[in-house]
Amino acid sequence: MVSGALRSFDLTVDVTEAAGLAEPAHVALTVTVPDEVGPEPVVCFAKPGAGYARGYFSAQLPGPGPGSQAEWHAARGWIFVSVDHLGVGASSQHPDRLTFGPVVAASEAAEADVLQKLAAGTLMDGLGPVEHAVTIGLGQSMGGSLTIVQQGRYHCYDGIGVLGFSPLRTLPPTAPGTPPLTLPWFPRDTMPSEGIVTNAPALADAEATAAADATGVPEPAPDVIDAMAWGFHYDDVDRAVVRRDLEDYPARHGDLPAWGSATIPMTVALWCVSPGSVLTEAAAIRSPVLVALGERDVLVDPRGELRAYESASSVDYFVCPKMAHMHNFAGTRELLWRRIETWAAWVRAQCDAVREADRAGTGTVA
Repeated sequence: MVSGALRSFDLTVDVTEAAGLAEPAHVALTVTVPDEVGPEPVVCFAKPGAGYARGYFSAQLPGPGPGSQAEWHAARGWIFVSVDHLGVGASSQHPDRLTFGPVVAASEAAEADVLQKLAAGTLMDGLGPVEHAVTIGLGQSMGGSLTIVQQGRYHCYDGIGVLGFSPLRTLPPTAPGTPPLTLPWFPRDTMPSEGIVTNAPALADAEATAAADATGVPEPAPDVIDAMAWGFHYDDVDRAVVRRDLEDYPARHGDLPAWGSATIPMTVALWCVSPGSVLTEAAAIRSPVLVALGERDVLVDPRGELRAYESASSVDYFVCPKMAHMHNFAGTRELLWRRIETWAAWVRAQCDAVREADRAGTGTVA
């Protein structure tokens, strides 16, 4: 179904109690709905990556692809909720206090509030009660780690899509002919400020190699565009768009694009690039999982992802051609969205089968 008119509005939900930070906290969301909502629609909650805000999903991004992801799915009957998790965008910030725990608890509370209001028909004027929705969690990059942790702890979605993130090992790629990155690995039971780094010898080796390769002639610091562009944006993305996205990333000189966030929950960002940091939650997920990535992306062992989701009822895998890590800027972004839509139809089929088994009293799906 492709709908005509769409409606979109911003919403702020108080999550002070759920976040447990002993100070006021709120989560900002953008809700995009079709003019007509069918029975048992998909309700999708989407979380962005580090340096990005909910506009990554809800804004009309520049580039060679069509429109916004939120509008694309809403035009096909979905209710699409773009989420600023704590420490990002218009949500409350709480510097140096945000670990996985309060961030996912706050998102869970905000999303439960949205679902309760949808069921009661009070979320927005003209939208009646929405019952038996199929709930999907999507997370891109760092948002993928948060989606995994939220699902592994709360089992709140009927299925999750993990886009450009690996619970096994995530590492931003570098252009051919350039040395690979060596990032610090922080244990999840420590704060980065404590300085406990498990791969300190590897960091020292990388520093020594860089020093040995130096010519002795001082060179300017590498341009962030050159350092990040190859892995973040595919070749068909206009250079001006790449510069607008990555120049002075993430602060962007204080001139934020619609998709950007000047703030990052840094402890979460550093933990999620430490190998296996969310593997416990990934292993606990019982719902269907979609692992989707671009042709150039941050998953070190993409085809090994099945191992991470050992309790999942299914794990689907998709590599989108001519796409780098920032999927929604690519010319092929609609292909990724279609794959997500197709996978969500499978999630709906499984939900229907489980409900039918429950009605039949068998408790099992044939």
